[in-house]
Parts: sequence; structure tokens; C-alpha cells
Amino acid sequence: MTRLFPTLCALSLSLVLASALPAHAGNNEDLIAARDAYRNNDIGKLSAIAGSMPSGFILKDYPSYWLTLKALDRDNDSQVIGFLNSVREGWMPEKIRNEWLKKLGKREDWGSFAAEWKKLPEDARDEESICYGQLQDVRQGKNADDLNRFLDMRPAPDGCNQLITAAAAKGMLTQDWLWRRVRLLLAGNFVTQARQLAEATNLPLDSAALNNPANASAASPGGQEAITYGIVSKARSDSNAAVSRLLAVEPALSKERSGFAWGQLALLSARKQLMAQALQWYAKADPQQLTAEQWEWWARAALRGEQWAALEQVTRAMPAAVADKPAWQYWRARSLKQLGRGNEAPPLFAKASIGHHYYALLSLEELGNALSTPANKTTPSAADISTMKANPAIQRALALLDISNAYGKSELRSDAQREWRWAMRGRNDMELLAAAEIGRREAFYDMAIYSAERTKEDHDYSLRYLTPYRDVTQRYARQLDVDDAWVYGLIRQESRFITAAKSGVGASGLMQLMPSTAKWVAKKMGLGSYSVTDIDTNVQLGTWYLRYVRDSLSGNEVMATAAYNAGPGRARAWQDSRPLDGTIYAETIPFSETRDYVQKVMANAAYYASTFGHANISLKTRMGTIPAR
Repeated sequence: MTRLFPTLCALSLSLVLASALPAHAGNNEDLIAARDAYRNNDIGKLSAIAGSMPSGFILKDYPSYWLTLKALDRDNDSQVIGFLNSVREGWMPEKIRNEWLKKLGKREDWGSFAAEWKKLPEDARDEESICYGQLQDVRQGKNADDLNRFLDMRPAPDGCNQLITAAAAKGMLTQDWLWRRVRLLLAGNFVTQARQLAEATNLPLDSAALNNPANASAASPGGQEAITYGIVSKARSDSNAAVSRLLAVEPALSKERSGFAWGQLALLSARKQLMAQALQWYAKADPQQLTAEQWEWWARAALRGEQWAALEQVTRAMPAAVADKPAWQYWRARSLKQLGRGNEAPPLFAKASIGHHYYALLSLEELGNALSTPANKTTPSAADISTMKANPAIQRALALLDISNAYGKSELRSDAQREWRWAMRGRNDMELLAAAEIGRREAFYDMAIYSAERTKEDHDYSLRYLTPYRDVTQRYARQLDVDDAWVYGLIRQESRFITAAKSGVGASGLMQLMPSTAKWVAKKMGLGSYSVTDIDTNVQLGTWYLRYVRDSLSGNEVMATAAYNAGPGRARAWQDSRPLDGTIYAETIPFSETRDYVQKVMANAAYYASTFGHANISLKTRMGTIPAR
């Protein structure tokens, strides 16, 4: 009996483990082996697994997909054609066709490109494949649309660079346009791509002078560009020196280059919250050369100082694509109210109020409407849910999710998300709500929210603003006297309720705690041992830290939210020397990620408060007043 007992225990354990694995465990393990072979570039093993996948396995096409990605690297068109002929629907063939089109465009195989381009839906085309599609048109003598989208401070993919060069050769782009593109690339410090564009389009950029802009000569256009580049580069570390240099050389610069330089100095000053200085430099800038980002920071510079007349003027002068954003519709309306022209504000507030975002809530409040989540939510029928669950892409998504959870393979969870997003394209409201309900039931919470957020007329706020782990979250919120709506608003933004979420910088769990923060909080709380990925522990640590930063920042939730994302030191540094409206503080946060984060967390909190039946506090009241530094 003593000899038999260990054997029975081992047998029982293996049965338990086997029952814990998802269905088709053997196929699942082959799938994981194929994914590992793809990562390790083991083409032989990957090919063998791809060829042995059973036809009844819902994920059978994945090994072939990974094999085809490798074939693209080797310009093996036959493998690509074979895959596209056998897998005709889903995100995988669209991804393969996108990548193949870029290869065909680069190889200038325009016959094959034209045939495949027609098969790729418009909403599946990525930036570079669109550029190759436009390049094909340019080669046929057609005009390329919307090339002004490249007038910003970012590099472009190779296909887009080829498009710009070809359009210039056909006379579709002026030399002034090309100089402006070069100027913007240099301002973004993308010097190599600026040089490449100048060389490809025969602009006389002085490459040697770029290496030593202080000694560049203003006698030539290329030398002037080098001087401008040097001024903008200097402004990143020493704005006073950059201004002195610009004032000294301004008489020798063209109006376009000096106006561009002032605009760049204004942007850098505004990002540093030197708003009076920024407004001074914006007054010298060339408005025709301002990017969308520069226009927005011009408005923020006026807003931070509550210079309402200047704000109204800037938001009125913005290009339509910028002015029509809800943010600037809202702030222009606010400025009009402050200027005693409140009768002009309601149409702007009404336009900004469309949707369920931060500015929509603030605008609704300005129009006298309180936030309320309707009790009569729209609910999909059992038949709606059954039909959606039978969708092959949804089935693949859920199968990938199961494998990811069982085997700890986060990359397969990413594939599950791609399947789900693809399945949501073109869906009506009821289909979206059915999918959201499936996601809720399957604990695929991020995708449940993804679907519920896309409804246009029929909504279910209990799906948009899910409340999983309610007992845990409510318990720690009450213990620490923290608003549970605020905690949920933060978790929704941080992790979308993905318990295994891990950021690129190492933050983990529902409340996305950094290892050093978790360790510090655990020590403060007297926790000897802990697991930051444990749901209960993660919420306990995160809520304690949220309470700590709130208390250390004058009890202010807006500042605490900014601190949770960017650190308490930065949240303090963004205060003003005088009390500041919380909406103005949030709008003028220099980090776009943190600005967006604060606004979304606070809007989430307002929705959760309404869902929980809390006291009806407006979002503007929730944003409050930021105390003076």
C-alpha cells in the first residue's frame, strides 16, 4: 500500500492537470510549438507543424500564417499566394496582403501590386501600403491625395518617402513644400531622413553645415536651413541662447525660416509651461507653417494664463481639422462665455457634446445636462449572442484566449485581440452588444469594452463600464476612504481589467504597479511577502498608493491621477503660482500620454459614479481647483 500511494497521487495529479487544460490540448501544444519555432526562426519545424494541423482545429491556419510571414522575408511569393488562396477571410490574410503589397511596391512589381491592391479592403490598409497605392497612381499620371499629411515632425515609412519623391518629380509638390518637409524633419531631429529627402529631390541642403550649424553661412538656402536647425536644436537645452542666436541672424534669414524658427521656439516654451514666453514667440511665428501640435500648444499657452480673448482668437484661426476637435470646440465656447459672448457658445458646446468622452461630458454640463446612465439598457437576445458566438473569428479569439490563459502565452492573447477587433468591423449596435456580453462572460474584459464602446445609438453602460472584481475593489476603497468610482476609472484606463497586463516598462496587474512602487508600498503596509500579479494584492497595493499620492497632493484627485501616471514630482511641477481650474491644469499637462490619461480616468470616474448611484457630482466639479504651488 505504501508503494502504491505515490503512484495513485501522481495519477490523480496528472488527471487534475489534464482537466485544467483547454480542449484539443495536443493541438494547442503543437500551436505553441509552432509559435516558438516562428520566434526561433526554425523554418523546418514550423513547416512540419503547419503541414500536420488537423482540418477541424479552429486555429489550424496560424502555423501557416507564421510560415508565410517568414516567406515574405525571403520574397517567397509562392508561399504567400498559397496562403492567400487557402485563407480568404480574417485579419491574417489582410496582414499578409498588406505586407506583400509593400514588398511588391518596393520591388516595383506594379502588375502584381495592382491585382492585389483591389483585394485589400480600404479599412485594412496601413500607412505604407496606402503610400504605395498612391505611388502607383502617380506613376500613371494621377494626382496623389492629401500629401500635406506629411508636413509634421515625424519620419515616414520607405513607401511614403518614395511617394513624396515621385510626386516631386511629377511637379505635384513645390520646392517650398519640400523645404518645409525637410525643415520639419530637422526640427524633429530626423537628420538622416531630411538629408535623404533633400538629395532625392535635388534640394541644395548643406549637409556639412548641418554638422556645425553655428558656422553655417546664410548666403545659401542650404546654409539657412542649417542655421535654423541649429537654433531649434539649441532651444531644447537653452532657450535663451537660441533666442539670442535667432535675433542675431534673423535679418539674414528668409521670412519663412525665421517664422518657422519662432514657431518651434514657441512650441518648446509652451511644453515647458513657459506660457508668457511661448505667446511672445508665437506672435513672431509664421502661422502657415504651424503643425497641428503647434496650434494646440498656442491655444494651451493662452488658456494657462486664462487669456480668454487670445484663446478665442487662436481657436478661431486654427485650421479646420484642428478647430473641429471636441477639445477646441469646448475651449472656444468656454472662452466666448468668459468674454461675455455666451450666446455664441451653445452650438459649439452641442457639437463637442457628441459622444461619451471627457469633452462631451464637460460640454453637456455647460448646456445644463447632468450625466445619467439610463436604466433601460439595450440587451441583446440569447439568439443574438448565440449567432455572434458562432462567428469563426470570435471562436478563434476565444480559443486563443483560453490557450494564452492556460499556458501563460501573452503573444497569443494579442492575436486573440486582433481576431476580435477584426470581427467587430461593420457591426450594428446589437451585434456589438452581443459581442460585448460574450466578452464579459468569458472574462475577455478589454474586448467587451472595445465592442460596447462602438455602439452609436443603443448602449449598455454596464458593459462600457464593467465592474469585475467588485468585492475586492470596494473593500479596499472603503478601508482606505477612497472613491471606488475613481479607483475603477483608473483601473479601466490602466489595464482594461486584464489581470496579467504588463507594460513595456514593467508595470503589472490591474492597477499597473511598477516593481519598485509595489515593493515600497508593501514595506509601508508591513507585507512580508506578496505577489503583485495577485488580484487582491494588486488592488490593495494600488489603492493604498493612490490614497498616499492623493494625501500628499492636497487631497486633490486630479493631481493624484497625474501623479499615478507620471510621478508626484511632475504633478507638483505642473501646478501654477496661483490656484488653477482643474480642467485647465489637465489641459496643459506637457506629456500627451499623461494629459489623455488624466482626462480619461476622471471621465471614467464620473460614469462609474453614475453607475454606482453615487451623489451626482458634475465632472467639472470633480476636476475641482488645483491649489497654488
